[in-house]
Amino acid sequence: MAPMGIRLSPLGVGVFCLLGVGVIYHLYAGVISNRLSAFRQPRKVDLRELLAVSVEAAVLGGIEVKNVRDENALKEKSKGKTREGVNELLTNGDLQSHRKMFNLLKNTFPDVTVNSEEHDNTVDKAAAWSKDIPADILEKIKAGNEVPPESVTVWIDPLDATQEYTENLVKYVTTMVCVAVDGKPVIGVIHQPFTGFTAWAVVGQGSNMRPRSSYSLNPPKVIVSRSHSGEVKNFVHDAFGNSTTIIEAGGAVV
Repeated sequence: MAPMGIRLSPLGVGVFCLLGVGVIYHLYAGVISNRLSAFRQPRKVDLRELLAVSVEAAVLGGIEVKNVRDENALKEKSKGKTREGVNELLTNGDLQSHRKMFNLLKNTFPDVTVNSEEHDNTVDKAAAWSKDIPADILEKIKAGNEVPPESVTVWIDPLDATQEYTENLVKYVTTMVCVAVDGKPVIGVIHQPFTGFTAWAVVGQGSNMRPRSSYSLNPPKVIVSRSHSGEVKNFVHDAFGNSTTIIEAGGAVV
């Protein structure tokens, strides 16, 4: 009796080969897809690094603000009126600072939402973080406090006190950064371009500022905006009495 054997028609061999190729393709595609998915996963944001970048952004924006003022190249124009009816100005200092601060933050943390008081579509791909973390930040802020990028919103004011800036009242001028995580402020940076001083703080961790040794509450002193005071003065006197000293200032007072 002749030995039994298995015979495959050419069609059967072809189908088998096609099935094998299909299985291998799907396995390979699955591996590549998983790797690409992992690659596309946005990396978490280290808040100590974000603080360092925020400080650097505020300082670099401040350099632009100071250079424009020193060169008297403000090119000021009106953005419209505030709710109090005050003319709201825009200068070349606002725009130059915005471009530096916005692009530096966005290039370093592309998956983080960055909102600016100014609006400009200039893209500067060369704006890059120096990777330098100042010594006081290294000393006071712990590493490894990471959060998902989608939970972070960064707010920047490229030039606070623009009205005072145009009047050369530069002691009031600042650049500022605020970082919120899940809608709660956690990082604040205020830089004074014309003195070079920068104040920063992280909620629950530390700051480079020191509280005063004592406070004088009698008579009370209240600082209000010289450009946007509205009814604040009346409210202050109603709350604290007419002997309250009201100090008008522009921008942030550090």
